[in-house]
Amino acid sequence: MMDLNLTAAPEADDLIKDSTEATFMADVIETSQTTPVIVDFWAPWCGPCKTLGPQLENAVRGAKGAVKMVKVNVDEAQMIAGQLQIQSIPTVYAFHKGQPIDGFQGAVPESEIKSFVDRVAKAGGGEAPGEALSEAITAAEEMLAEGAVADAAQTFSAILGEEPNHAGAYGGLVRAHITLGELDQAEAILNGAPAEISSSPELEAAHAQLELARQAEGAGPVDELRRSVEANPEDSQARFDLAQAMHANGDVEGAVDQLLELFRRDREWNEGAAKTQLFTIFEALKPNDPVMLNGRRKLSSMIFA
Repeated sequence: MMDLNLTAAPEADDLIKDSTEATFMADVIETSQTTPVIVDFWAPWCGPCKTLGPQLENAVRGAKGAVKMVKVNVDEAQMIAGQLQIQSIPTVYAFHKGQPIDGFQGAVPESEIKSFVDRVAKAGGGEAPGEALSEAITAAEEMLAEGAVADAAQTFSAILGEEPNHAGAYGGLVRAHITLGELDQAEAILNGAPAEISSSPELEAAHAQLELARQAEGAGPVDELRRSVEANPEDSQARFDLAQAMHANGDVEGAVDQLLELFRRDREWNEGAAKTQLFTIFEALKPNDPVMLNGRRKLSSMIFA
């Protein structure tokens, strides 16, 4: 299994602190000579500050010491706010070597906060936590593709320990359990995903793969179904069953072709089952998969013909 080097972070008290006008020079300017310092200018009456502050703190903790954070209540540090021309809050500045190097104003999405912390960490010569997790995801996907499924599952789990809302890791963990044949466990993981990422492309793809895996459990013999279709090309159920069996046996392109033919012959059969099944297969494939791209193009030409 890959060593993620997910070492313990320094204590929160060492990473995040409140500052005043009396301690600002030591807390920010002097400290930033060795470690970048992110300064959150806030006030107790500021609604967006109550959301931004905790999200920023979480991102700083995730950087594991590559950056530090200082919180400044502008009501109690008006001189500093004036010197730095803080005109609205929340305002966030990053300092390195005693100078401001980056910043933003107002509430921003959590993804932008993480990107901001990544940039600041890299500016200080540290490792951006987002990049480290991306490398771990790539490694886990390679393990999965090469058949080291248990190692891939462990790596995806470790990533989720670092970033519980990482959609790629959640989807990867579900797919690993599908590959292991542990469909109930895969479904439990999928159902337990945080609401914030439940509609992400990664989890939608994992859900589609799980549905196809469930279908594969009841798929019939390919040769027998193929003979049935050849004997009676109008037998829509036999053609649909053949497509499921072909997909279960790894012939994704063949399954798509059979479903396209079924849609061409009778698009309304079984409440549009052919199109629904095609969309399930497309969702389970990667966005750049040629089978998906070609299949979508053919389906669209039939729909709008």
